[in-house]
Amino acid sequence: MSTIKTALITGATSGIGRATAIAFAEQNINLIICGRRKERLLELQYQLQEKVEVHTLSFDVRDKKAVFSEIGSLPGKYRQIDILVNNAGNAHGLDSLQEGSIEDWDAMMDINVKGLLYVSKAVTPGMIARKSGFVINVGSTAAKEVYPKGNVYCASKHAVDAITQGMRIDFNPYGIRVGAIHPGLVETEFSNVRFKGDKDRADQTYKGFEPLHSEDIADAIVFMITRPPHVTIGDMVIVPTAQATTTIVHKELYY
Repeated sequence: MSTIKTALITGATSGIGRATAIAFAEQNINLIICGRRKERLLELQYQLQEKVEVHTLSFDVRDKKAVFSEIGSLPGKYRQIDILVNNAGNAHGLDSLQEGSIEDWDAMMDINVKGLLYVSKAVTPGMIARKSGFVINVGSTAAKEVYPKGNVYCASKHAVDAITQGMRIDFNPYGIRVGAIHPGLVETEFSNVRFKGDKDRADQTYKGFEPLHSEDIADAIVFMITRPPHVTIGDMVIVPTAQATTTIVHKELYY
């Protein structure tokens, strides 16, 4: 990139968010890394600060007051945010609708949908004023198809897809490029969270085939934000070769 940019990444303490921060540092992009686990943010800051400038913000995207307070408190040199990666998101539980937990529903809708909206609302006014910027929303193949017992999680990611399309329309007059990336099975902490710490069940999700890695998605995000000014990658779906659909995975392909 011709000039040094600044990116804000939510959910940067692990998985895709962390890998994206590392990949952006290799592109000489200064970073604002956000997450709930402050010690992990500081560890990542220490790892990357020799390459680029890194600022940490510790907040939960569900907390509307904290989102606007933390982003509003950024030091002057970090206030021009050129790239927003809305990565924070979670799945909670895998249950039929009639057996689902309302607390799980609230968590998914609050993090995956409302949290994305809060952060976008806090960051994008500066992009609109400058008439430039990128917004990359991390969705899921669950945004494209509903699978058994995925009901509310799939609904939250369908919402991310719809919000992305709405952003692209609303921000179009301002030259802001908006895209979404929808990964299939990526080996991260995702399943461990979904299954509430049941490591054996989480591990089974990725056995018998080679899943995507966080770095694969980070590489794709770098591709999206390094296209020429007249090019926008609006929608990208990435799955491991073994995965045909959300529920069809050939588990002997690599073994």
